[in-house]
Amino acid sequence: MNLNDDIKTIKGIGDKTAALFARLNIHTVEDLLKTYPRNYLSYGDTVNIADVEEGQRVAVLGLINTYANVKHIKSLTIVTVGIKDPSGTMKLTWFNQPYLRNTLRNGDSYVFVGTVKIKNGSKVMEHPEIYKLDKYRDMQQEYMPVYPLTKGLTNNTFVKSMKAVRSLIQSMQEYLPDEVREAQELMEISDAYENVHFPGNEALLKNAIRRIAFDEFFSFLYKLKKTKDKTFTFDNTHRIVKGRACADFIESLPFSLTKGQQQAIEDILADMGSDHVMNRLVQGDVGSGKTVVAEAAMFACVKEGYQAALMVPTEVLAKQHYEDLKASYEQFGIRVEMLVGSTPAKEKRHIYEKLKTGGIDVIVGTHALIQDTVEFLDLGLVITDEQHRFGVNQRERLSLKGDYPHVLVMSATPIPRTLAIILYADMDISIIKELPKGRKPIKNCAVGTSYRETAMKFIASQVAEGSQAYVICPMVNESDSLDVSNVVDYTETMKSYLGNTARVEMLHGQMKADEKAEIMERFKNREIDVLVSTTVIEVGVNNPNATVMLVENAERFGLAQLHQLRGRVGRGKKQSYCIFINGKATPESMERLKVLEDSNDGFFIANEDLRLRGPGDFFGIRQSGEALFILADIYNHADMLKCAQAVLNEYGDRITPSMLPEKERKTDTVL
Repeated sequence: MNLNDDIKTIKGIGDKTAALFARLNIHTVEDLLKTYPRNYLSYGDTVNIADVEEGQRVAVLGLINTYANVKHIKSLTIVTVGIKDPSGTMKLTWFNQPYLRNTLRNGDSYVFVGTVKIKNGSKVMEHPEIYKLDKYRDMQQEYMPVYPLTKGLTNNTFVKSMKAVRSLIQSMQEYLPDEVREAQELMEISDAYENVHFPGNEALLKNAIRRIAFDEFFSFLYKLKKTKDKTFTFDNTHRIVKGRACADFIESLPFSLTKGQQQAIEDILADMGSDHVMNRLVQGDVGSGKTVVAEAAMFACVKEGYQAALMVPTEVLAKQHYEDLKASYEQFGIRVEMLVGSTPAKEKRHIYEKLKTGGIDVIVGTHALIQDTVEFLDLGLVITDEQHRFGVNQRERLSLKGDYPHVLVMSATPIPRTLAIILYADMDISIIKELPKGRKPIKNCAVGTSYRETAMKFIASQVAEGSQAYVICPMVNESDSLDVSNVVDYTETMKSYLGNTARVEMLHGQMKADEKAEIMERFKNREIDVLVSTTVIEVGVNNPNATVMLVENAERFGLAQLHQLRGRVGRGKKQSYCIFINGKATPESMERLKVLEDSNDGFFIANEDLRLRGPGDFFGIRQSGEALFILADIYNHADMLKCAQAVLNEYGDRITPSMLPEKERKTDTVL
């Protein structure tokens, strides 16, 4: 077996399990090794029942003091026992594990590990792990990796598969010169992979994560430098002169531009009228109105006789932009089309032909725009929206569809200024901070789980007044290993709670594109009152009638992502609200969420996130959903980002693409 072998060469992985791994984009042995744990469970000392607080994951050494009680509710089997120690008592519950009634005998002692809840005034631990005391003591020095999973794939299967390929880790080739590693105190690449999957101790795990974060940053910065060198030093072949046409478009808008929007448009027009190709980032806080800036830029481009392309990360967002652009440009005779993966084949061929012959002025699409079959007559401007979702190579491929078109990227991801200087060293930056007139600041609250029913009542009252609401859960389905809210169960809970007073639907990334589009269309048309969703709605979704966002297990998300999610409300003239429910209820998690309670400023939040979490916080749960990198995080690992930049500056010319880790060369690292 070697790194390039199909994952089915691993003992125990057949067609069915391989199909589950494929959902996670794991096809080869190397793909498996480069899928890192998203968290680690450590097994500390046992604690007294009396000292346990709600929301804590703890180990309790308890004596079973009841007989196992088994209940059957429809297809659900519930096994319950009571335990005690010298300090108090606790109730334990397992679901669909009927065999436990023969294992859990009155009078036996075990170590039970799980998260504690308070129900009817009593402490309850649901689905705890069960260990004999001797076995638990052996485990106390270990870190148990928790991998990203999909329905049908267990963490146990993942760990077992990883152990089966452990011997191959030592065949991973080092690409950094010894002097670089020694100077930066970086462990060898094989040691890093060994300890990220099989941590020897806390110090080794920290150093492993530190090394892999460095590699991801270095690979990204290396490719970014090469892209700069060959792409953005060209003369302007699409000179777009600032004129009356763009002013006509701005005057046609039903609102006045903010100063930030006006300045961004001025910057863009100055770039496109200069001697060189534009390469500009427009960074604006959530809801600051970046879209109208892009519309003005594309309008100016089309009026000079060129074509413009807008690439977005999701079909839902593409359709939204397409409809908005058609409405904005209709009176000016600008021809707009949409191209996405689900576009019917016949319609795609028609669009290809019109793009090639100049029958389309503005094309809006997803990754479908960078397919080889797409050709333009004269592409003058390419725009990527929510640009952190696209890789360096993807953005470059879109640019190469034309003869050195102008490049504009837009981002609502707040990044501390010091990091932005490194990440966007090749770009001119325009920043929009103000919100459009008429927007009321969102009212926020960070609360514990005891507030959940009050939050539901508040959602019911807002729906009764004609508004709509989002509920965000971190997972799609229930997880055996994680006690967090999931979309499927929460949707049923909301339907049961609200009854006939509200229409509740769910949305998540595992749905087909047309299903997601249909749900979002119904939500936009006010045919759905409450939308229970994963973070799939994070990017760009616009419904001015939505006034409430409830985020469950908010402690599991990074502050920057929570700020993005919050931006889905507060887009109309009504007062909007965001409720962050902290499932952990620890002082540290509540302190982080209080930042969001006290501020709506994304740039302030980004800096606070960096201050609170710090570059040394490697053990917190990473942001859910899409991340800038696979393991590395620009907030947690800011020191490694700066280290990678320093190494690139000093040693970059001595490292060639063939020396970089294989997957990093082939994979389009995202930013």
